[in-house]
Amino acid sequence: MEIDEQLKLALTEIRKGEKRKFKQTVDLIVNLQKFEVKKTPLNIFISVPHKAKDKKIAGFFESQSEFIDTITEVDFKKYSDKKKLKNLVNKYDFFISQAKLMPKVATVFGRVLGPAGKMPSPQLGIVLNADEKSIKDLKEKIDTSLRIRAKEPSIKVAVGKEDMKDEEIIENILTVYNELVKALPRDKENIKNIELKFTMTKPVKIQVR
Repeated sequence: MEIDEQLKLALTEIRKGEKRKFKQTVDLIVNLQKFEVKKTPLNIFISVPHKAKDKKIAGFFESQSEFIDTITEVDFKKYSDKKKLKNLVNKYDFFISQAKLMPKVATVFGRVLGPAGKMPSPQLGIVLNADEKSIKDLKEKIDTSLRIRAKEPSIKVAVGKEDMKDEEIIENILTVYNELVKALPRDKENIKNIELKFTMTKPVKIQVR
């Protein structure tokens, strides 16, 4: 059976689960094989056709911006307080930065943002100017981008919300799957199987070979 047909059946199955009081996230789990995480670090951004979730974004800028929550250079010193720094990192899903502030951002915030995988990166997260157009364009890009980091032989990524149409969720999943296959050293051989679940449901297995 083709992957998209299996995904349709999996979504039908998952949707039979008990209704929750919140919008559940659709999680895709990709189980890897013959893949050494330490030898081949995987850290990629994948652009999906449909926004998977609203992301809370903050920016490190020289001056306050009305388009995004801002941490200005003047505010940096108060984050030498470990607790404040941790709270900041937990509050936002994504951080962007003005290019010229990056060395300072790395010094002040790097030790916490780095391990959390939230450091502004040249791939997606650095602007030359903090003007309205640059910020809006980047926010749009971030909202339809998913970051995939392999820390273990199993990758979990949120590909949508339960109130999205099945077709949209499937399009997002196939985009992630195809891009992941391209990024893996041995293509499909590195993928054992994939699983699909909502936040509170059991995963449904999908065979890819």
